Amino acid sequence: MESLRQSFLHLTFQMSSYKRATLDEEDLVDSTGDDIYPSHPLQVTLLQGRAPWCWTSKTKRERRLLLLVCLLSVGLFIFVITTGVFYKQTHPGLCLSAPCVTVASAVMAALDRSVDPCHDFYNFACGGWVKNNPLPEGKSRWGPFSNLWEHNMLIMKHLLENTTMKGLSNAEEKAQRYYQACMNEAKIEKLGANPLQDLISQLGGWALTEPWNKSNFQEVLTMVSANYRASPFFTVFVSTDSKNSNSNIIQVDQSSLGLPSRDYYLNKTANEKYLTAYLDFLVELGVLLGGTKETSQVLMEEIVSFETTLANITIPQEERRDEELIYHKMEAKNLTTLAPAVDWMPYLREVFAPVPLNDSEPVVVYAKEYLEKVSDLITRTNKSLLNNYMIMKVVRKMVSILDQRFQDAEQRFLEVMYGTKKSCTPRWKLCVSDTDSALGFALGAMFVKDTFAEDSKTIAENMVGEIKWAFEDSLKYVNWMDVETKKAAKEKADAIYNMVGYPEFIMNATKLDKVFNDFEVVPDLYFQNVMQYYNFSGRVTADQLRKAPNRNQWSMTPPTVNAYYNPTKNEMVLPAGILQAPFYSRTWPKALNFGGIGVVMGHELTHAFDDQGREYDKDGNLRSWWKNSSVDAFKKQAQCMVEQYGNYSINNEPLNGRHTLGENIADNGGLKSAYKAYVKWIEKHGEEPTLPALGMTNHQLFFVGFAQVWCSVRTPESSHEGVITDPHSPSRFRVVGSISNSPEFSKHFGCKADAPMNPKHKCELW
Repeated sequence: MESLRQSFLHLTFQMSSYKRATLDEEDLVDSTGDDIYPSHPLQVTLLQGRAPWCWTSKTKRERRLLLLVCLLSVGLFIFVITTGVFYKQTHPGLCLSAPCVTVASAVMAALDRSVDPCHDFYNFACGGWVKNNPLPEGKSRWGPFSNLWEHNMLIMKHLLENTTMKGLSNAEEKAQRYYQACMNEAKIEKLGANPLQDLISQLGGWALTEPWNKSNFQEVLTMVSANYRASPFFTVFVSTDSKNSNSNIIQVDQSSLGLPSRDYYLNKTANEKYLTAYLDFLVELGVLLGGTKETSQVLMEEIVSFETTLANITIPQEERRDEELIYHKMEAKNLTTLAPAVDWMPYLREVFAPVPLNDSEPVVVYAKEYLEKVSDLITRTNKSLLNNYMIMKVVRKMVSILDQRFQDAEQRFLEVMYGTKKSCTPRWKLCVSDTDSALGFALGAMFVKDTFAEDSKTIAENMVGEIKWAFEDSLKYVNWMDVETKKAAKEKADAIYNMVGYPEFIMNATKLDKVFNDFEVVPDLYFQNVMQYYNFSGRVTADQLRKAPNRNQWSMTPPTVNAYYNPTKNEMVLPAGILQAPFYSRTWPKALNFGGIGVVMGHELTHAFDDQGREYDKDGNLRSWWKNSSVDAFKKQAQCMVEQYGNYSINNEPLNGRHTLGENIADNGGLKSAYKAYVKWIEKHGEEPTLPALGMTNHQLFFVGFAQVWCSVRTPESSHEGVITDPHSPSRFRVVGSISNSPEFSKHFGCKADAPMNPKHKCELW
């Protein structure tokens, strides 16, 4: 009872303070005057000695007055309680728990309060972080993603090195063995270049070290593709048929180049230092593999010149965004007509062995014009040069698994390419990363069991549901879309399948072992294990050809700090690796969680409706399910973002608004959905306590939390590479571009009309 009384007194005190703080001076009643009720009847009766609480002894007027006082007292009591509850809801106080104090300190340290948030929100949110986080040695870029990946790698290192762990599955033991072989530097140094030189001999040799005049183009092309997963002129793989999402199919596309993009070859003046560094790197590799400096120089100059010709016929990525236009389904035998320089059927049978193939095997080609041109190029190019180029594609894949001389050569190239400062990256980091690539789901099982709380999966799944609701509710207000298409869009959003944390099979040792049963990992022979992995992955790929697409087949391993949306499965995937601070913590205010992982979830969901994802229906099939009027309206709305982001530049280099369109749509939609979901959460649960010392509302904290996920530093060279190759905008513009399209941001930060972060004309799709 005493505690209730104290609570009431505390509430009354708060109420008193609240009224005084919020009412204007003129609304207060002055109760100190001498002339208020000078001859109050109640005072008179008390002085006259009547029994004050005897109702029958009261006059009619006294009774009325007492009744009025009682009613006023009850009313005042109800008012105090109601207003107190309201005050608690709207002024919930500070969160002073240890996690809140810690995260408040981190948020504050990242801010630059000298910057007006309405003028430059990225520098306001990240200025302090940028100042306090110089690029680590050996890194070309650094940010929360990088920092969290480093954290995850340390955990994986511990797991891979702890060979005394009990109850590991065979697959998990293979992951440890693979890592240990990678770490056996003494063995790797002793073998030197021999493993790769032997491999080149098996391919028939090349003109670098011996006279060469052979007619074995078809055989070498087949071997480097089938055995070593190299793709000299084009790439072939198995994936879901975009127009029949219930089946897998062989797909053919243009291949990548030695440098990150065709632009490096075509704009030689701007990229001279990169081309020079690339040529020097290739020449050094040639010398390390037994060639003379002179021979290697001539051969590598020919290769770079040939690759420049390839770059000229490669189609730019921004011209390949409409998948309806680039999808061409045909029978395998028609490839011979399209690109006669390749003996297609023997090639495909070897690449996808042991699966039987015939001339009528369906194939999807995504680079029809390119294949025609590359076939002509192969036909008119010297066979020795073709062979040298194919061998070099294999050599490039093997550099990181050879002795230190090869890695030093690559490091010197990367220093120029990405502007990194020379550093001695610990061997274990390379080995953890490679083990994650080869046996990531076995390593992922160990990672999940060690770090991932099971209820985190449920919490994240519930949060995805809240984001999905927000997106679907926003659909009601999309005025450029017709009713019928809007209904179909809601059905697609409803049908999105959520994959959170990890695929279920990795928690079952029997199922996990079955997946890696054919992958033989031997002790101490790293090069051999990598070759085994290439063979294993080739068999897995071929095996998928005759199977239906499997939702349990993830494209990211559980420790990965990233997320993705797959249009042919209409699914979004959020690995365990990203479900951690700074994206999410169960002890943080919801404002930060919605601004962090909530925006990530909204981003991936919105990909289902970006300029590429929107072409797929709810079942993952590429087909026209929009009315033409809505397609035209979408393109008009999207053009606004193409122009908005195209007007941004970094280091005087303009962004490509067409190339980054899909990611920009996802960024904007993700921010909007996450904020809407947060507001709905508040309506349901009430305002949460604010963080101490920041002087921010939680609505402001939401936007700051979103921005601080993207705080980053980057070398000019890396920024240049990003502008050319990355479908995402640079971090600064992922923040600035999205919030400048958000009326809610400007409302909560009080931005005046036409402030830089509050332009009059805003772009909006979803």
